[in-house]
This record gives sequence, C-alpha cells and structure tokens, in this order.
Amino acid sequence: MSDIGFGSRLAAAIAVRGPLCVGIDPHPELLRAWDLPVTSDGLARFCDICVQAYAGFAVVKPQVAFFEAYGSAGFAVLEHTTAALRADGVLVLADAKRGDIGSTMAAYAHAWAGDGPLAADAVTASPYLGFGSLQPLLDLAAANGRGVFVLAATSNPEGASVQRAVTDGHTVAQSIVDAAAAVNRAGRPQPGSVGVVIGATLDEVPDVSELAGPVLVPGVGAQGGRPEALGGLGGARPGQLLPAVSREILRAGPSVAAVRAAGERLRDEVAYLR
Repeated sequence: MSDIGFGSRLAAAIAVRGPLCVGIDPHPELLRAWDLPVTSDGLARFCDICVQAYAGFAVVKPQVAFFEAYGSAGFAVLEHTTAALRADGVLVLADAKRGDIGSTMAAYAHAWAGDGPLAADAVTASPYLGFGSLQPLLDLAAANGRGVFVLAATSNPEGASVQRAVTDGHTVAQSIVDAAAAVNRAGRPQPGSVGVVIGATLDEVPDVSELAGPVLVPGVGAQGGRPEALGGLGGARPGQLLPAVSREILRAGPSVAAVRAAGERLRDEVAYLR
C-alpha cells in the first residue's frame, strides 16, 4: 500500500522510465518456443526471465488468465512475480478484467486492490455490468493508492456492437470514459488514478482529452498497432498514453538480453509520447 496515489506514481515512472507497458503473457505456445514445459515449473521459469529482462521499465502487465490456467500453482507464480517486479521498483498492472456486482465485486476488489498477495499497483476491470458496479473496486483502490484501468473501447470486432452503441447522444465507450473522468475530477489536483483501455488498432476511439488519467493502449506491435501512429490518440495529452506490448517483445526470448533489447527498442519508439 502506498500513501501516494497510483496516478502520481505512474506519472513519475513514465517521466523517468518511458511510456511503455511491457507484458508477461505466458501463452503455452510461447513456453514451447522458449523450450520450457507447459507446466507451473515452466511458467515460473518464463516469469523469472521476464522479471530479469523488465527491470528498469515503468510498468509490467501480467495477463492473469495464463496464470489462472494452472490453478493454485499458477497463482503462486503470479504472487512471486508481482513481488519480484515491485521489489525492482516496477509498477505492476494485473490484467484481470474483473467485473461483477455487489458483494462479489467487493471480493474481487479485496483480491486485486486490497492487501492480499495478489494485489498489484493497478488492475484492469470490465464496466459492462454498468460503470457503477465497479464502485467497490474504485473505492478500495483509491483508499490503498492503487489504480484501475476500465475497459472502454477494445479492439476485438465483437466489442463494437456494445461499445459503439449510442445512448443519450454518446457511444457507450465514451460514456465509460466520461464516468472515469468524473472519478478523476473528484480527486484533483492529484493525477487521476482511474484510466481507460483503448485498442491501438481502432479506427474510431473515444475522446480522452478530459479524462485526466492514463490511457492503456494494447495491440501495439504484433497485433497491428503502429508505435509512430499513437500520438494524440483520442485527443490524449503528452504523458497520458501508455502503449502496451507483449508478444512483439516476448517472441525475442528466451534470452534475457534479447527480451530486454526488444523492449528497449519499443520503449524508444514510443518515447515521443512522454
């Protein structure tokens, strides 16, 4: 737990370490490509390499689903990985995409934004049971100096039927961004700790100019998003965008040096966003 809000810690990290979020996505195909067994032991070795390679980066985003697939052993690896990254001064964004209502949402909040072993510096969340359903998570994250990245406009084709639907003259995605902005306004003058997620490959994106918080932009690199084309996405201001890259970097493994070099190359390519 930190007395300094996540928004402030993220802004400081980006200023010093650059605006890139590197991923840990231990997909079985990647484990095999790294000549590792598709077991919890292989998962642990994969993550150890990533922890070494990512020392010095601003933010690392473990994809929780690939840990969850191994049951309790996978969660144990995630706990160890999160602790090791944070010990190196890296901010950890748990890509858990949790979303529910009432006491269940409160339980998710305690798991990912409380004081337990899975808690990270920030967590992704799905607002598609209504933005208000996230209130237990938003409240606990704020109390513990943690951040929340709310899915707004994702790059999967299936998402458009919901996210681009229009209500009260705005797309649903824009309403999510506006709701996050309202939370951040309440916390001024500190930098906002509630961010949104917007896919890098989208042709139409919400306006984030009034968000006053970070914008996670997945899909850069292997998924088609071009680093040089991100500037001003959705009216974003300097230091607001946080491009997220996983496979483009991890394909360089299993050498620690090769993974680090791939990450540094992409970090340099997006440095203009700082």
